[in-house]
Amino acid sequence: MKRLFDSVISLTGLLIATPVLIPVIFLVWLQDFKNPFYIPKRVGKNGKEFYMIKLRSMVVNADSSGVDSTGANDSRITRIGHVIRKFKLDELTQLWNVLIGDMSLVGPRPNVKAETDMYTLSEKKLLTIRPGITDISSIIFSDEGDILANEENPDLAYNQLIRPWKSRLGIVYIENKNLVLDLQLIIVTVIAVFSRDIAIRWVSQKLEKLKVDEKIITISKRNIDLYPYPPPGTSQIVSKR
Repeated sequence: MKRLFDSVISLTGLLIATPVLIPVIFLVWLQDFKNPFYIPKRVGKNGKEFYMIKLRSMVVNADSSGVDSTGANDSRITRIGHVIRKFKLDELTQLWNVLIGDMSLVGPRPNVKAETDMYTLSEKKLLTIRPGITDISSIIFSDEGDILANEENPDLAYNQLIRPWKSRLGIVYIENKNLVLDLQLIIVTVIAVFSRDIAIRWVSQKLEKLKVDEKIITISKRNIDLYPYPPPGTSQIVSKR
């Protein structure tokens, strides 16, 4: 049922999004006359790599710097790229990945191999299902770029501040996934574009109903500063990346 749901919604979404995507694609191309798409490798279900289709929000060959995590003030982000990131337009093109079966609408966000190679045994559970366009952590950490904006080493900061909770929330989703939850998360993801506070409040209440660990709920409310914490399955905080 989940695959049928993904196929129908992704196809419908692509048809609806086309009038928005076409002018944005043109604007991305117009800024430097280069390929308007960014098609990086990501790790999917069972560790299989696939090519994820995104609207290009950064300069050409931005990934040659070797930095995988991106702060909101990253100089590699183009002018139109800031708009694309703000309204999550680069995720609309990933509906194609859902349609062909690489991804699901809802599931843990796909990561680069350099990150999945660091996964603990507990985190490897994240690779047992198709990665998604959105999930619980995508809503809670929709401001990931702002979190990493002033970090000297964005990749290390990601592993210390975001990954520990992002992975835990991904595992929470896997342990409680169903079509009703998927539909709720899709709706709340749309709401988050316009009101992040409402979206976070809903997610926090949902986590309380699911009776997840109190530390996860506290972080998910985003009322306190993030602090270095170990990924699930280990007591060690990541010290280098």
